Amino acid sequence: MKIHGIRVPHHKNTADTAPVRLELPSVLTIPMSMHIGRPSAPIVKKGDYVKVGQKIAEASAYVSAPVHSGVSGTVEKVDEILISNGQKVPCIVIKPDGLQERYEGIKPPVITDHKSFVQAVADSGSVGLGGAGFPTNVKLNVRDLSEIEAVVINAAECEPYITSDTRTIIDKAEYIFKGIDAFKKYMKIPRYIIGIEDNKQKAIEKLKELSKDRDDVEIHVLPSIYPQGGEKVLVYNTMHRLIPKGSLPLDVGAVVINVTTMAFLAEYFETGMPLVERCVTLDGSAVKEPKNVIVPVGAPIGEVIEAAGGLKSEAAKIIYGGPMMGITVPDINSPVLKNTNAITVMDAREAAPPKTTACINCGACLNHCPLKLDPRAIAKAYKLNSAEDLKELQVDLCMECGCCSYVCPAKRPLVQTNKLSKAVLRIYKEAQKEKEGAK
Repeated sequence: MKIHGIRVPHHKNTADTAPVRLELPSVLTIPMSMHIGRPSAPIVKKGDYVKVGQKIAEASAYVSAPVHSGVSGTVEKVDEILISNGQKVPCIVIKPDGLQERYEGIKPPVITDHKSFVQAVADSGSVGLGGAGFPTNVKLNVRDLSEIEAVVINAAECEPYITSDTRTIIDKAEYIFKGIDAFKKYMKIPRYIIGIEDNKQKAIEKLKELSKDRDDVEIHVLPSIYPQGGEKVLVYNTMHRLIPKGSLPLDVGAVVINVTTMAFLAEYFETGMPLVERCVTLDGSAVKEPKNVIVPVGAPIGEVIEAAGGLKSEAAKIIYGGPMMGITVPDINSPVLKNTNAITVMDAREAAPPKTTACINCGACLNHCPLKLDPRAIAKAYKLNSAEDLKELQVDLCMECGCCSYVCPAKRPLVQTNKLSKAVLRIYKEAQKEKEGAK
């Protein structure tokens, strides 16, 4: 069996650009929803003085994550903010004082066993830093550790433009291996597979150099075929295990961790500084000086762009992430999030939607879908508002990679239709659940 994909332009313009730390922004606006799961619960109020690394919001449920301040300063307000999915969520607005006073409670966590290891990961505020945003501690809180055969470290970074993971490997490779050592000690997992695309030669050389005397780490150099970094694709191409529909990597003996997440955790174990800042790739057709930048979580995108050199043409579209799976930001003052690995700024030419024509039933979308879904049939079912057909077509398995839209000669918005279809199916399932409950 072969998992299909597509070849996309790399545009890895910033791969050789070491990250630069920008000046502090004028304000931080930190949403309480920067991860999959329940929003965090604020524990500060207007007028409170906070310091770098201080917890300002706590996890509100099992699938949630605490939030920490990346600056010292005063809480201006606890308000609401509109996020990219159209919802309003609580946020904490902090005015930096420029002193960057470090919170006195910052210290390396005490880890003695698997339980305290998972708790330390939870306390760090870690989420998937490759863009997924799933709370890391939930992924590691496995009852039977013997079920896990390998940790697959996702270093594929298959989207165009984005190089923040590449820079982690080049600049902080030692921490990746320190993270592996911590996992081995407390998770008792014997095998570590780093999956990386073959268009990242400097990073590959660095990984091979540090792993040459280790028999527990495998470097899998993979073809640069999008979406190589998708969990199911990566597990299949590195472990040759097919994750069944509706299942998770754990069901085939794998845990998948983003490479920057792994490096961050190791650094947190060493210093005690939680997730308060991150490296972000700034690129796109409208960007004057593409580069990697280090900014605190909550920094306004507009200020990040200006501090990094500004734009060479008017921004027609700004995206969290890359052009394939990224999400358009609702406002130029939208903040950098924990899982913002890139900011892609497009000019009018690049952002212009293509002219759509009628489907010619060529099957290109089906042939290139990594999960072998049928976007043509899904589009028809969506048009008919047939939730039963959408369920049968398993649209909820779509990972919204955009391969179908990319290859469609009619330029139909197939991935957007899939996303809308998933919403229709979700409402249908909730209604069915209520009916069952009523019975």
